[in-house]
Amino acid sequence: MENVNQKRLFVASCLALLVTAITFAIRARIEGVFTDDYGLTKEQVGRAFSPAFWGFAVAMFAGGYFIDIVKTKTIVWMAFFLHLVGIVLLLFAKDYTSLFISNVFIGLGNGSVEAACNPLVATIFPEKKTKMLNRFHVWFPGGIVVGSIVAALVMDTMNLPWQVLVGLLFIPLAIYGFMFLGQKIPETERVSSGVSYKEMMRNVGAPVTITLAVIFMILVATNPGISAAVTSSYSLPLIIVGVIAVAIIIEGRAINKIGLLFPFIFFCMLLTASTELGTTQWINALLAENGIHPMIILAVVTGIMAVGRYFAGGLIHRLNPAGVLLGSAIFSVAGLLLLSIASGPVITVLSAAVFAVGVCYFWPTMIGVTSEYVPKSGALGMSILGGAGFVATSMVLPIMGKSIETEGAQITLRNMSVLPIILVVAFIILYMLVKNKKVEA
Repeated sequence: MENVNQKRLFVASCLALLVTAITFAIRARIEGVFTDDYGLTKEQVGRAFSPAFWGFAVAMFAGGYFIDIVKTKTIVWMAFFLHLVGIVLLLFAKDYTSLFISNVFIGLGNGSVEAACNPLVATIFPEKKTKMLNRFHVWFPGGIVVGSIVAALVMDTMNLPWQVLVGLLFIPLAIYGFMFLGQKIPETERVSSGVSYKEMMRNVGAPVTITLAVIFMILVATNPGISAAVTSSYSLPLIIVGVIAVAIIIEGRAINKIGLLFPFIFFCMLLTASTELGTTQWINALLAENGIHPMIILAVVTGIMAVGRYFAGGLIHRLNPAGVLLGSAIFSVAGLLLLSIASGPVITVLSAAVFAVGVCYFWPTMIGVTSEYVPKSGALGMSILGGAGFVATSMVLPIMGKSIETEGAQITLRNMSVLPIILVVAFIILYMLVKNKKVEA
């Protein structure tokens, strides 16, 4: 690509994702501060943290719809300034409201990073998209490793205030801002290949229904009254899911006259993200009684994920993306069930390692499947998937927080294993769909 510094743009994108990841590690460490020192319940902390996820979703959806209008460069600098404001506000957070608002800005900044950098990486590496997307997403677990180790050193070894830990975020923030400064950022792959905006929307399958569904999920995640009404009976959530599914089928098949592969991937993303991020965000509370520092477990889990993603290219080539996802779901079930019965440092670390192998490839491979098999969905498709994953997590966090307080950590982990069990079935179906799609091609 003429006048495009691929290496610098890729490194800058990785550092931007590093900031995103470190915020996850910091939240996992300081949730106890807000319950012990500031008097919040775990459910309140879960709700105050949830904007980091649904804010992520809002930014990704907006970025997906408008990135080709306002340009990738604009989204990149939005991410930088939103991160800056969010970090400053988090430094002064002392109650539910201030913690909530700071996470709104951080979530919007994190989502803007993904909205800009996923299509950017796919654009500058058109011949090896899934491989490089996995390498880009190395920096999510990699950043959590860095953040969890630094958190343990700063707060537990050195006994420094949690604000010192948060303040360290300014270092990678400044570096990635400098590396993007003055660089030419190319148009997205969709624009450069001549696919129209209308065709991109059509290839999402049911963009209107999916967007409305995600807005509804955000309302459930942010409004305790709506959440209580939806969960007041076992049948109502199933009815809502059924209505959304029928609407997707009508919009996709009857109106847009296109296959429903993307909506199916969208459904899977809700469960993969909740399995991975819901568990890691509550790691401190879930494993506090297992005889080993939860931040060490978080470092082990995310370290394995980082290594696995870096070497994902060969595995994906041998098994194909859908096969990798199926294996990941199986390992995730095993890991959660093992963690639910683990006691003692050694068994806990081994169980966490199994879980890490399971969730390792979920996020980047889901994005890669979309880019490979629904390429005309463009930046919008990638952004919808990422946004949906985070808004699903924002719904799961308070539910998990309440479950930990009422049912205990072990039962909560056992209940979470239902999500990857559903995914095992879903990925068998996805494998067959993708196989048939390749045969047709």
